[in-house]
Amino acid sequence: MLYWWLKFVFVGPFISVYNRPRVEGLENIPDDGPAILAGNHLSIADWLFAPLLVRRRITYLAKSEYFTTPGFKGMLMRWFYTGAGQYPIDRSGGDAAESALRTARRLLDEGKLVGLYPEGTRSPDGRLYKGKTGMARVALETGVPVIPVAMIGTDKVCPPGPFKWRRHRVTLKIGKPIDFSRFEGMGGNRFVERAVTDEVMYELMQLSGQEYVDIYAASLKNKSAPSSATSADRIPDTRAS
Repeated sequence: MLYWWLKFVFVGPFISVYNRPRVEGLENIPDDGPAILAGNHLSIADWLFAPLLVRRRITYLAKSEYFTTPGFKGMLMRWFYTGAGQYPIDRSGGDAAESALRTARRLLDEGKLVGLYPEGTRSPDGRLYKGKTGMARVALETGVPVIPVAMIGTDKVCPPGPFKWRRHRVTLKIGKPIDFSRFEGMGGNRFVERAVTDEVMYELMQLSGQEYVDIYAASLKNKSAPSSATSADRIPDTRAS
């Protein structure tokens, strides 16, 4: 219930008037049934605009710290993120990647729209970075379609750094659902998972117009690229990194 109050009463009306968001390809969102919404990740504001413009409820995975902060501030954060459709995952343990994937699979089994960010973290410079394969693994194991969802302009609304909310128009472009049934039974094959991920990233590049960079955004932020894929490559998304 709180999700819809935030969308139609508290947050949605302000964003609608102040940022005048528009959407293209809304017909590509199914009326019911599970699907993965795979988005580019420009800003912490991304997850606010998609639910506002899409009729169905979207559930995003979010780091558990948003739900475990103590005190009054923590209570407000839990209230807001829970109401806004966030679902906590714990990224601290060694099985963090598998925990995130397990959560995504369960939500899809319940027929939900699950929003994932294949880049795994926000773009540091507005370019589109290499996708992690966790999203592909979930898609292959569940058989649900992947719908590319490109945000344009959210990095101007809420840029990296100290929190600011600027008046800038945002566009959401929704691509056609991608059916990966041709790879049925091939979940766990890292070459297939990479091919699926790259296909989704290509569609996001076409929709968003971003320059593509074939390295992980997190590697650039850490100023050290990994020598090979590790379990971290499995974590497709957490909302704000």
